[in-house]
Amino acid sequence: MSDIEIRDDRPAGRLEARGDGEVVGRIEYFVLESPGRALVPVHTIVEPAHEGKGIAGSLARELYATAEREGIVVAPLCPYVVKWAERHPEEAPPADPELLRAAKVWLAAHPGRF
Repeated sequence: MSDIEIRDDRPAGRLEARGDGEVVGRIEYFVLESPGRALVPVHTIVEPAHEGKGIAGSLARELYATAEREGIVVAPLCPYVVKWAERHPEEAPPADPELLRAAKVWLAAHPGRF
């Protein structure tokens, strides 16, 4: 496989890892607007043939880097991203509990989104 390229498809709410012309992994997320702006990852998916190659970690790292560049935070609901953030506190500051609560409310109000 060639190098992995990570692209943000903001309208679709996907951070995609692409290799050899195909999507090999992704983080599905939404942008929370209130009570503060945040990226909210909900699912991390890596295609079975590409598991164990560090793709999920690269996606999580890029999600936090994107948030930092935009001056916003990440409020993770995705179990993988939560665990990744716990292992990388220097790159993944903890989310405000109020933002996490608001993200859960938003997700519950949009059951067909993910």
